[in-house]
Amino acid sequence: LPHEKGRSIVERAAMATSRADVERGGSSSPRKQQQEKGKVPTPLYPQHEGEREWTPWLVPSILVANITVFTIAMYYNNCPAHNAKPGRDGQCVAGFLHRFSFQPLRQNPLLGPSSATLVKMGALVWDKVVHGHQGWRLFSCMWMHAGVLHLVANMLSLLFVGLRLEQQFGYVRIGAIYLISGVGGSVLSSLFIRSAISVGASGALFGLLGAMLAELLSNWTIYTNKVAAVTTLLFVIAVNLVLGILPHVNNFAHIGGFLTGFLLGFVLLMRPHFGWMERYRLPAGSPCTARKYLPYQWALMAAALALAVAG
Repeated sequence: LPHEKGRSIVERAAMATSRADVERGGSSSPRKQQQEKGKVPTPLYPQHEGEREWTPWLVPSILVANITVFTIAMYYNNCPAHNAKPGRDGQCVAGFLHRFSFQPLRQNPLLGPSSATLVKMGALVWDKVVHGHQGWRLFSCMWMHAGVLHLVANMLSLLFVGLRLEQQFGYVRIGAIYLISGVGGSVLSSLFIRSAISVGASGALFGLLGAMLAELLSNWTIYTNKVAAVTTLLFVIAVNLVLGILPHVNNFAHIGGFLTGFLLGFVLLMRPHFGWMERYRLPAGSPCTARKYLPYQWALMAAALALAVAG
């Protein structure tokens, strides 16, 4: 009897363990259970598709690169050496910085280098691009800034927008949008601005803003606070458009970058809709008929891809 009683206790414990395994979605047999088509998958895998959160490193790297390029430009500018005899434009600003001091405010109110330095370092100049065959300026100008104020405003906006996007979509897609939008902004700028130079990451930054808007529209069903998302986006866009009236900054680069990023956002940032993601919260084995992407998402992607290729 003691032996039989002990065995019955062991058997009951084994049966309870087996039931617990089944309730957790496991299997009492060594062979894995096959998931039925049209059923909610058992929650054996914590990493669901579309829910991965990336660790941002590209956006911080872009920040460091822009600061480094601006520092090199200020070192090369060397205001005290090139402004040894101050005239009506005044003296170098922040002379205690020595060769890193800024040009007189009459020349550059943004606290930065001279126009000549910006041109030598790779600023966008229509004549040099078209007649000088220096197409590389379409790319180089997006890493330069006219001054400290210009640099700070752009980098704060980059962190504000870029970090969230890279966390959700990864460095490959966000890096592609940033670079292509920057070149797109430079192209539109060179078409309309022929008598002035242009620098700044504003085109690339507005590409991220355009992609953010496209992502908001394409993935509308997964946002819970849509008003806050739209308000935040419009605020950042308005602040950067105001910067377009400053010297060496133009809104044509903003518009070109925004349109490029807006189209790319529909193509690269489409996410599974809310109904598809919610299937993981349903009990295992529940019917699941939701589609991964809705028809309007495919329509927006196709239209954006066609416009991007045509453009």
